[in-house]
Amino acid sequence: MTTSSARPPDPEAALFAVRGRLVLDRGLVPGAVIVQAGRIAEVVLEPAPAALPPTVHEAAIVSPGFIDLQVNGGFGVEVGERADSIHRLAARLPARGVTAFLPTLVSSAAEVYPRACQAFLASRDAVGALPLGLHLEGPFLSLRRAGAHRASAIESASPDVWDPFLEHDALRLVTLAPEVEGALGHIQRLRQENVVVSLGHTDASYEEFRRGIDAGATMVTHVYNAMSGFRPRAPGAVGAALVDERVTVGLIADGVHSHPASLRLAVRAKGPDKVALVSDAIAGAGMEPGRYQLGGLEILVEDGQARLPDGTLAGSVLLLDQAVRNVVAWAETGVGEACRMASEVPARLLGLRSKGRLAVGLDADLVLLDDALRVRATFREGRSIYRAT
Repeated sequence: MTTSSARPPDPEAALFAVRGRLVLDRGLVPGAVIVQAGRIAEVVLEPAPAALPPTVHEAAIVSPGFIDLQVNGGFGVEVGERADSIHRLAARLPARGVTAFLPTLVSSAAEVYPRACQAFLASRDAVGALPLGLHLEGPFLSLRRAGAHRASAIESASPDVWDPFLEHDALRLVTLAPEVEGALGHIQRLRQENVVVSLGHTDASYEEFRRGIDAGATMVTHVYNAMSGFRPRAPGAVGAALVDERVTVGLIADGVHSHPASLRLAVRAKGPDKVALVSDAIAGAGMEPGRYQLGGLEILVEDGQARLPDGTLAGSVLLLDQAVRNVVAWAETGVGEACRMASEVPARLLGLRSKGRLAVGLDADLVLLDDALRVRATFREGRSIYRAT
C-alpha cells in the first residue's frame, strides 16, 4: 500500500475503505478504494475482505467528488460580498455530492468586485465543499445576450476588473463574449495568469466564436443558452461549441434550459469527456418557490424554474446530484459517464491534478451513491462532510 501526503495525522482521515461499484475510466467496476491520511492509498478490484482495513463504508456506487463550476447561490444565499454566503454553500453542497465548487458572481457594479474578492478570501477556511476560486460570469458580455445580467453592469465594465482577483490568486474561471471590444486581449491575459476562460452570453458568429477559442478559451458557458443559435448557413456560437474539439461545454441538465433531446445531442456531439455538468444554481435552489435575488434583480422561482418578471431564464434551481440523475435518464449515457461529467471533466478543465478521479495518490474526495443515484455519504480529503440519516 502506498500513499503520498505531507499533511499531519487527522482522526477523521484515518485508514478506511469504501466499497461498491467504482467509477473508473473503463466504467463501473466492483472494487474498493482504500483511504489513508486523506489520500487514495490503493484501488482494489473485487477485493477479498481480508485485503481491506477494519473500517469499510459500503455503497452501491463510489464516484469521485462532484465539482460544480457555476454556483451563483443556493439554500437562500447568493454569492457576492459576504463570506458567510460561501460558507453556507460549502456546508450544504456536500449533501448533493459536491466536494469542490466555484462560487460564481454575475456582472456587477465596479465597487462590488473588490468586496467580492475579499469575501472569497475570507471563505477559504470553509468547512464542507472546497471553494476553489471565483468564477466571474461577466461583465464583458453581449448586451444582446445578457440574460439576467444587468445592462448597466455590462456597459460600465472596467478593463482592470480582474486586478484585485489576480493579485490574490482568487480567480479560476471567467465567462466572456469573444466578439465584444477587447475580448481577445482579455482571453490572452487571463490565460497567461492561468485563469480558465469560457465563452458565453455571446451573439458571436461562428467565425468570431472560433477566434475566441484560437485566443485560448477552453470552455463554453451553459451551451445553447444566451448565445447565437444554430442555422444551416450560419452555425453561430452553438454550432462552433458543438463541433470544435478544443472546448468543453458546460451543460445545465434541468430540462428547462435545454430539452432532453438537446442534452442527448450535446453528449453525442462532444462525447462525455467534453461535457461538464453545472448547476448554475441561484439562491432559490434547494428552497421553496418564492422570490429571490440575483445580482440585484428579483427572480421568481416557481414550477422548478427561475425567471425574471419578463420571463427571461435567470439561472436554475438545479443541484448537481439531480443533474447526474437527469443525464442518465435523458441523455442515454451510463452512470459512470454521468458521474465523470460531474467530477473528472471539470477537474481536468481546471487543471486539478489531485482531484476528479479514483486513482492512487489523489485526494480522497468521494461520493457514495445508492442504486437510485441518491447521495448517501460524501468525503473531502478523507474527512466525512456528509452522511444521510
